[in-house]
Amino acid sequence: MLSKRINKKEQILIILSLLALTIFVSPLFILGDNAHIRVHDNLDSNLAWYKVLAESGQITGPANAIIPQIINGNLSRNAFGTEYSLIVWLYALFPTMIAYAISQTITRFTAFFGMYLLLKTHFLKDQEWLIINFGTALAFAFTPFWPSGMLSTLGMPLALWAFLNIRNGERSWKNYLVLSVLPFYSSIVLGFFFFLSAMGIFWLSDLIRGKGWNFRFLLSIVYMTVMFLLVEYRLVYSLLFDDDPNSRDEYFHARLSIAHVIRLTFKNFVYGHHHAATVHTFVILPVMLISFAIILIKNRWKKEKTFVFLFLLNIVLSAWYAFWFYKGWLPLTQRFHFLDTFNFARYHFLRPLIVYLLFAMSLRIICSISKKRNSIGLILVIAQLLVVSLTNEEILFHDKPNVKQFYAEEQFSNIKDYIGIPQEEYRVASIGIHPAIAQYNGFYTLDTYNNFYPLSYKYQFRKIIEKELAKNKTIRTYFDEWGGRCYIFTAELGKHYMFKKKTKKRLKNLELNIEPFKEMGGRYIFSAVPIDNALENSLMLEKTFESKSSVWKIYLYKAL
Repeated sequence: MLSKRINKKEQILIILSLLALTIFVSPLFILGDNAHIRVHDNLDSNLAWYKVLAESGQITGPANAIIPQIINGNLSRNAFGTEYSLIVWLYALFPTMIAYAISQTITRFTAFFGMYLLLKTHFLKDQEWLIINFGTALAFAFTPFWPSGMLSTLGMPLALWAFLNIRNGERSWKNYLVLSVLPFYSSIVLGFFFFLSAMGIFWLSDLIRGKGWNFRFLLSIVYMTVMFLLVEYRLVYSLLFDDDPNSRDEYFHARLSIAHVIRLTFKNFVYGHHHAATVHTFVILPVMLISFAIILIKNRWKKEKTFVFLFLLNIVLSAWYAFWFYKGWLPLTQRFHFLDTFNFARYHFLRPLIVYLLFAMSLRIICSISKKRNSIGLILVIAQLLVVSLTNEEILFHDKPNVKQFYAEEQFSNIKDYIGIPQEEYRVASIGIHPAIAQYNGFYTLDTYNNFYPLSYKYQFRKIIEKELAKNKTIRTYFDEWGGRCYIFTAELGKHYMFKKKTKKRLKNLELNIEPFKEMGGRYIFSAVPIDNALENSLMLEKTFESKSSVWKIYLYKAL
């Protein structure tokens, strides 16, 4: 009878959790293009890229295929990732926001079940911790994540569940199914390289501690790695066979002082990072610290060695993230170039997994010494759920443009009609707004946001803005030592590219070189702010465009 009651309780909690997740993602389905979602590394880039790729007809194109709509065909097909990623096909088959909503749903539901299975099977196995397991899994599934990273971080609990099962000798086909499917909905460079290398270290530590070779565990790690390499074959091809210098070759990360690094370590430990958000500051962090204090006071080091290890690893990952940007790395990065081109700081992408494991274990530790264990555990779980639910995109980005306002399709359709020339016959660039907006609307742009394009193009584009870069060290360093945003930067606007139609900002002393712009095919500039000295820059204002469904006021300038 007790077993049946427990099973019934578990079923009810699963239903309630799935209902909560459905409510959480429902604004995306209900509001559609009127929904508010993340702009950075999302609306300003990836969502436009998926649309451009789908309309290019090159989703399955060869390695040497080009995407002519962006930077005069200097952007290769390989820069858009693999066609074996499910997310590419979601955007090819469905309208943008339906694809986005489906992707969010897949990711969050998988994150929930992955964390729940991991906790239930390997960490908090007793039925008395059922509420903690469900609450932690649900809170984990609510966390913000990098949308185009898909399951790169939120899929780690499910992968760890499968690996621990295999490590313990389980031969179920379910484990290998997980390892086979995850590579099709995650990225090796946005999370799983770091996870798989951590699994390799885990296997090695088992070997060193005398637990044997455990070839099945080792081969499972190799198997998932090979799966990723097959899925990401375009990335592998680019790394092995593309010798042409690209924009990543001028990415210089090692520039922070030791004092800055120490501050960044504490900042990351306390607040986390937006690409691997944990939302742990207000509830989870105090709970973790209290649990660590309990272990310290009661001398429970051996009993809670897993907690202690993960707690210290959490600190180490924050320090590693910060120290990756320490200028002391410079001699090594100059000698070994791959240390600049590959972002090893992303080991901190393991933190969402670790932080929520620590949360569940912390609740167990606190509840185990309390007479009101059920009440305390429930209260703390609800508190974290309330906090993390406030990070729902509709709440978090309510003050940003919604999708319809951002991409402004009606407004840019009017611009296209006014120009009256087939879009492929001329090139445009933007000032004060992201070029992804023009790209989304079918315009052929000389500017772009991409971190893997020919270095020769970067130098060519730089001629247009060299006078502006000379006036402002911030944008000069940003462009020259990274260059992922190949934008028309201006000294007066700085690193800002979201000037809405109510802005009072104007460009008074713009200095562009229009001849290189015209030589590259540039004919029009879409500016979000008026250019007072347009004629001095060989630009003529053609017309101003506004729309009720847009947050931009576009000044259309033609190169003379």
